[in-house]
Amino acid sequence: MDRVSNLPDEVRGHILSFLPARHIALTSVLSKSWLNLWKLVPNLDIDDSEFLHPEEGKAERHEIRQSFVDFVDSVLALQGDSPIDKFSLKCITGVHPDHVNRWICNVLQRGVSDLDLFVDYSLEDIEEDEDMLPQEMFVSRTLVKLKIRSDRCVDWWCGKGGTFLPMLKSLYIDSDLILWGKMKRFLHSFPVLEELRMANMEWTASDETVSSASLRKLSILGTGCEDYVNPKSISFDTPSLLYLNYSDLVAEDYPFVKMGKLCEARINLIVKDDQIKRVRDPNNDLLEGDVVLQFGNVVKLMNGIQNIQTLYLTADTLEVLSLCCESMPVFNNLKTLGIKSDEGRGWQALPALLRNCPHLEFLIIEGLLHYVTDKCGDACDCISREDKGRSLTSCPVKKLEIQGFRGTMREIHVIEHFLRSFKCLKEMGIFAEENGPTNFENPGAFEYVEKILKLYNELSSCDVYFLVWGYMRRKWTAQ
Repeated sequence: MDRVSNLPDEVRGHILSFLPARHIALTSVLSKSWLNLWKLVPNLDIDDSEFLHPEEGKAERHEIRQSFVDFVDSVLALQGDSPIDKFSLKCITGVHPDHVNRWICNVLQRGVSDLDLFVDYSLEDIEEDEDMLPQEMFVSRTLVKLKIRSDRCVDWWCGKGGTFLPMLKSLYIDSDLILWGKMKRFLHSFPVLEELRMANMEWTASDETVSSASLRKLSILGTGCEDYVNPKSISFDTPSLLYLNYSDLVAEDYPFVKMGKLCEARINLIVKDDQIKRVRDPNNDLLEGDVVLQFGNVVKLMNGIQNIQTLYLTADTLEVLSLCCESMPVFNNLKTLGIKSDEGRGWQALPALLRNCPHLEFLIIEGLLHYVTDKCGDACDCISREDKGRSLTSCPVKKLEIQGFRGTMREIHVIEHFLRSFKCLKEMGIFAEENGPTNFENPGAFEYVEKILKLYNELSSCDVYFLVWGYMRRKWTAQ
């Protein structure tokens, strides 16, 4: 007995909504009771690769592309004007934008609330002044969630009166180029927006403000201003923000930062290679008027997020923070701190950062190898000095996790330094590098490193975990 066929139409329609459109179409031949269930499917997922198989070259054949267009047209025609909740469309194999825009307008007219688009057009199909996406999408009164991806460009239509999406709560844009105008005007189009992610974005002006009273989650993955130029100033007026992922060229100034409710942040302040030497020598008279001299203003950004509980910083960010060690704010609420290292970037700011986290419990360091300077010796043992480890002994961290361990003696010495200096440490996890080169390929290297770590553990009062991909996990309990 076919129990599924005996279920109510609404239940079967809901079940079908989890399938790709092509698979839903196949169910219409099961029996008469399945024939008209199309109208009850609230979600449609259409992927041109399932029809055109570009890896086999079928996408190059006009008749195959036309069969895909005919299929989508027939699906939408069969559904008529029935309501639709979610429409997901992946169309990147040369279908003309007129067809794609017609499909988008169809679901907009039917009150779609969740729209997920991954669209790309061939250059010959795009007119110079033509809008690649329909204007109706930018003034929709039903959209709650909008996701747009493109390998070429996303051109956000502004119109004479601007765009306005009064119900939109989540916006995701990922493209090689995003054209969207000034950020402040852009955000005013979304009065209830809670989540925004913009990848590969470029600021259109040198002075920008991110302003939204409703925004709770923000991801900005930027490339500075046009021609990879550092922005003059970036401000944040986001009083409700809880999560921030900010990756961009360092701005010369952060004049206004309002993020009083922020709980977690991931900060990547990108420093160009030709700026690194100048960052490390800010007192050089030859730097008068240099943009690098303004990077110390990043302390204003740090002041604006000082109530944070979880913070992740990249190697470039640590370099920039070295310019404001003396004015570093105290992070009284910070419990988790993550640091990513790079052999070409230094730890100059790490001592000041650790001293200013009086309630830190969990420290994550991705990679121990870094550029050695006389200012990082307080946090590591790269250079011998009298106050070596001072910032570590005063740090209350209880758990330390080291990622990307390569098994070099230099790293092992840093681990010994940590075990001796972190007085409150109860647990250390060491995880070997999985994707890059390590010393563990050499015969006996794993056993040798294991032996040394075990010896160091006997000198400390914490549990040590050591995991190398392809080997057993090791654990040594505090003595």
